[in-house]
Amino acid sequence: MEKGANIKLDFLMERVIGFKERRYIEELRILTKSTALDCVIDLHFDRIIYVIKNGDMGIAIGRHGENINKLQRVLGKRIEMVEEAVGMEDFVRNLFKPAEVSRVFRDEDNNMITVYLQRKADLGIAIGKGGSNVEKARILCKRYFGMEIGGILPEVEE
Repeated sequence: MEKGANIKLDFLMERVIGFKERRYIEELRILTKSTALDCVIDLHFDRIIYVIKNGDMGIAIGRHGENINKLQRVLGKRIEMVEEAVGMEDFVRNLFKPAEVSRVFRDEDNNMITVYLQRKADLGIAIGKGGSNVEKARILCKRYFGMEIGGILPEVEE
């Protein structure tokens, strides 16, 4: 494991951010004038996932996504951003945007999170191409809450 600074966020777990992650966070700050609280390098999907400070998401994305495009050119990787949230349920909702999450069920016994979507049509969006959105959610839920994504299901209408 890479040596780095210990950073305590508003979430439950403490994590270590290495040199590369700190460098990517600083690049984001310089190019977009927004604040990233965390950064994850996902080698499997060749992307960088930022957790953006609540309220800074618009600044981080930029008009018509110009800041994301600028970062992608400078860093040479795909950029994804998730806005921080106060609680686990709101954070999980942010992870799956633009899919509409109706509720989040937390199974403490099995350390699993089940996500229920409002519309069945949002299932493809929530999973993402090649499972990229599910993998992003899995990485960040494990990192922040020590829990796995157990399933993504459409809400059953009665």
